[in-house]
Amino acid sequence: MTNRLAEAKSLYLRKHAENPIDWWPWCDEALATAKAQNKPIFLSIGYSSCHWCTVMEGEAFSDPAIAEYMNANFIPIKVDREERPDLDSIYMQALQMMSGQGGWPLNAFLSPDDLVPFYAGTYFPVDPRYGRPGFLQVLQAIRRYYDTEKQDLRDRKAVILESLLTSAVLKLEGETQAQDRELLRQGWETSTGIVTPNQYGNSFPMIPYAELALRGTRLSLPGSTWERESKYDAKEICTQRGLDLALGGIYDHVGGGFHRYTVDPTWTVPHFEKMLYDNGQIVEYLANLWSAGVQEPAFKRAIAGTVEWLKREMTAPEGYFYAAQDADSFTTTEEAEPEEGAFYVWNYSELEQLLTPEELTELQQAFTVTANGNFEGKNVLQRRQAGELSETIETALKKLFVARYGNTPESLTIFPPARNNQEAKTSNWPGRIPSVTDTKMIVAWNSLMISGLARAYAVFRQPSYLELATTAANFILNNQFVNGRFHRLNYENQPTVLAQSEDYAFFIKALLDLHQASPLIGNEFSVTQYSPSFWLERAIALQEEFDEYLWSVELGGYFNTPSDASQDLIVRERSYADNATPSANGVAIANLVRLALLTDNLHYLDLAEQGLKAFRSVMSRAAQACPSLFAALDWYSNCTLIRTTTEQIYSLNSQYLPSTVFAVASSLPEGSVGLVCQGLKCLPAAESVEQMLQQVRQSQTRG
Repeated sequence: MTNRLAEAKSLYLRKHAENPIDWWPWCDEALATAKAQNKPIFLSIGYSSCHWCTVMEGEAFSDPAIAEYMNANFIPIKVDREERPDLDSIYMQALQMMSGQGGWPLNAFLSPDDLVPFYAGTYFPVDPRYGRPGFLQVLQAIRRYYDTEKQDLRDRKAVILESLLTSAVLKLEGETQAQDRELLRQGWETSTGIVTPNQYGNSFPMIPYAELALRGTRLSLPGSTWERESKYDAKEICTQRGLDLALGGIYDHVGGGFHRYTVDPTWTVPHFEKMLYDNGQIVEYLANLWSAGVQEPAFKRAIAGTVEWLKREMTAPEGYFYAAQDADSFTTTEEAEPEEGAFYVWNYSELEQLLTPEELTELQQAFTVTANGNFEGKNVLQRRQAGELSETIETALKKLFVARYGNTPESLTIFPPARNNQEAKTSNWPGRIPSVTDTKMIVAWNSLMISGLARAYAVFRQPSYLELATTAANFILNNQFVNGRFHRLNYENQPTVLAQSEDYAFFIKALLDLHQASPLIGNEFSVTQYSPSFWLERAIALQEEFDEYLWSVELGGYFNTPSDASQDLIVRERSYADNATPSANGVAIANLVRLALLTDNLHYLDLAEQGLKAFRSVMSRAAQACPSLFAALDWYSNCTLIRTTTEQIYSLNSQYLPSTVFAVASSLPEGSVGLVCQGLKCLPAAESVEQMLQQVRQSQTRG
């Protein structure tokens, strides 16, 4: 017997289709039913590759007694946060207000008349344990409270709603150029401290923070004020973050691609899901590190391996990228539940069988491989040192690839996804049973990958990187507009859900990144017929729609959702905080500066200024929350345009010039090689490449 979610397009929702709970999707009918029956709403938000979401689905949400009580006393609504990040953002903020921490699954109880939350939590076990009450006890207590404590309920909701509304309206602050310079320095110092290695807790990529730290290295040169006043060696810290990513167990050294995070401070044992958004950002960061002069072979290898994984396992036949792969997988077809990391880890006895004694010895010297293992008696591969891997090690890793996938890396160009547990258990896999892949297309996440590929192409000049990026971008341009409006998701060639701010911001950035990479094409990449102007024109058109439907005229900055798709929200937010992905407003404001430079349209610069003014108060008091806004401030303060020849762009674009855009000059003054413009002021025409570079470096550090 299935419930309403059996008809859902979301893999996460369909995973709950056989629960005895009478789930609704988030829709007008569900909200109206709750109001008509005066039943509190139980809102449960998660995503398909979330481990504890999966645990709760198999425990509490499958329990008959819990389901009977839930169905009689609540309207249960299930939401995929990847479909509706706007809902997730609001109710996650409420959870954090109530408990001081957040996470998924996000389980909140809402009043049916106004959708304001009055209680929230994350994972609830079936029976009391881990210091948490049993879920049935929670439900009974919540319903009793809702029925008997009406005045307290009203007071509680009023406080929560006031807090949500207050956080949505930020104080406007004036500024001076000197204050901006100091604000930028403080933001850079904060982010550099956040990515400094520590000895405690989980290890997350934290790429928005690492990118800001790397940006600031050009401003903290020896003898500078930044260098004198900083507690950190930013270049060393940024390099270490790259090494932790490329050498650590967070990277899949056999199959390529990065896992979500590690559960330790040593970057050893990952939480094994692979998210597209992490991989796009990490590829861009490692390429930027390389272009900044940290040319570590492990960075190049990790990027190449990630692109191979992307092509093999995460690219749809239509050319877009899938969303994620689960952490868990089955070891046999008879298992009832999958095991975390089973697709990726190695028994020592298995390594002894697969490898020659010489290969195993070298593998142990290069990786953290022992008889006892480092994860539940098994081995997660983590490199011990940087540099090139020997031919023997590469041969050994290829043998492990064959053991996992059932074929060699050279011959396995496509590894089709297991779209659900049933497919995983019943398909005839030549190697191990793979994790389930969530095959939906999310514009924002695809955009992060497109940007990473475009930057990697600019740095490493691998045509396949740009080909992948171009194909994915064209899928979005050709398929995600319905009746002239941009849409966020695509399920099996069906676009759905109006785009949100992160979709607009990240895709406009991706189009601009393709525009910047396209002059490099020359004759080496013949697949695309698109000129740089093609990408710029699309970025301009999409920016116009973004401004029309999501720009806040009164407050500045961009709302999370369009003006015509916000009716079911208790508050209309403007996201400024970075989390696993960059802040939409941070990226959007940086885009506006880039567009102003490339089009000479100062309206974009006016919007960027208004956007920064809207968020300066939060930048001043909570620099740790918003590194992408500081990156936008860097763009605004140090924006530089280089007008030169295609040949010079080809040479310069592989360098690390983080607040610079390039434009092909139709004509240059006689005897010059290029023009460098600092915001609204152009410098004398450079008569040599050395002079032009000197002007660029000076322009990049003037803010």
